[in-house]
Amino acid sequence: MSKKSSSPFGSGPFITTRQPMSRRHFLRGTGIVLALPFLDSMLPGFARATTSSSPLVPGATPRRMFAICNNLGLLGREFFPAGAGRDYTPSPYLQHLQEHRNDFTVFSGVSHPSVDSGHPADVCFLTAAPHPGSGSFHNTISLDQYIAERIGTLTRFPSITLAVNTRSRSLSCTGTGVAIPPEDKAAEVFKQLFLQGTQAEVDAQVRKLDTGQSILDTVAQQTKDLQRNLSVNDRERLDQYFTSVRDLEHRLQASKGWETKPKPVVHVPVPVDPPSPGAYMAKVKVMYDLAKLAFQTDSTRSISLMLDSASTPAVEGITDIAITEGYHNLSHHGKSPEKLAQLRALDLAHMKLLANLYAELKEVREDGESLLDRTMVLYGSNLGDANAHVCTNMPVIFAGGGFRHGQHLGFDREHNYPLPNLFVSMLQRMGIEEDKFASSTGTMRGLEMA
Repeated sequence: MSKKSSSPFGSGPFITTRQPMSRRHFLRGTGIVLALPFLDSMLPGFARATTSSSPLVPGATPRRMFAICNNLGLLGREFFPAGAGRDYTPSPYLQHLQEHRNDFTVFSGVSHPSVDSGHPADVCFLTAAPHPGSGSFHNTISLDQYIAERIGTLTRFPSITLAVNTRSRSLSCTGTGVAIPPEDKAAEVFKQLFLQGTQAEVDAQVRKLDTGQSILDTVAQQTKDLQRNLSVNDRERLDQYFTSVRDLEHRLQASKGWETKPKPVVHVPVPVDPPSPGAYMAKVKVMYDLAKLAFQTDSTRSISLMLDSASTPAVEGITDIAITEGYHNLSHHGKSPEKLAQLRALDLAHMKLLANLYAELKEVREDGESLLDRTMVLYGSNLGDANAHVCTNMPVIFAGGGFRHGQHLGFDREHNYPLPNLFVSMLQRMGIEEDKFASSTGTMRGLEMA
């Protein structure tokens, strides 16, 4: 028998009268509007214990998707593991992700049916539209835009389309198959996410950033006032977020500094935009950071990122070996030991960046779960073998998002399993009840929701 309530209101259900903080709460200063991360205080008390899987239900668990395509792929023999299931033996590349082994699933023997033609297939990575090299090719809606059309109204930005080293190659296509131009400048995306006001006000705030003043300095008093009314968990989450903002500001300013520095002497075309296209890995890292902040503030639920390796010259900043040729030339290695060694170093740099992305998403807490728990991170390529322009046996790693990971799902590497089946599983995990996407035949076999 339960103990009789001593409440003056009797034994009826307790109804909270405390007003939840708005999900659209911002810190405002001259020329800026800084979005806040998702906090427990933004949910009504009763909703915190009654979250739903459907994104359209108030108080629903937010689910997100970050899709990344490296359009020159990875060396298959270094990427694909031995064995299948949960007892697989990690490959040399996957060794760098083993700290997060239980947070991702690696696939082999998957591809998009009828997507061929090598390099042109990168624009089909999220669409699976057939025969991209044909003269009559017409693309179809991409996975990120399919998501944006259905739940995009829940966030300030229905989707964000990003790219590294391209302003024309995009993973995102509208419902009519029209490519959405990607954002390739980190600072511009940052301003779109966090700065608002007249052009003069925004310019003034940018000048403050140039002198090292954080946008957080502008809203310092509001920050203090806000933290007084938050729980311990929310204060910790807000502190993590503010640290991320300051770190990203520093990296953006460091990148901008290339405008006044001499360009490195390399045997590639003179770079047009600072930092040079050769600062490829640094640009990838900044885009990963932006994606994390966008998800952390619940500014969007859908992000695509095209890593245009094909347009990347000799990559700078690789410490264990000298990179002497452009990324594309190295991918067409012709089994040259020298080219393979350089390409392996680039692939390993990608794996390290991916491991860091997983770690940083896991550090951010949201309503008792990590940001990685709620974010599906799809990393792969349209090419299974760039040297041969082959679009089968695509290298794919799928992390987070509330699935049971820690396994290698190995399918027939000659007669591939349809990768669009994974897209159907992703849509359903987002709470979008669909059983078909592009050339899918169902959901991804062997992949279960947690």
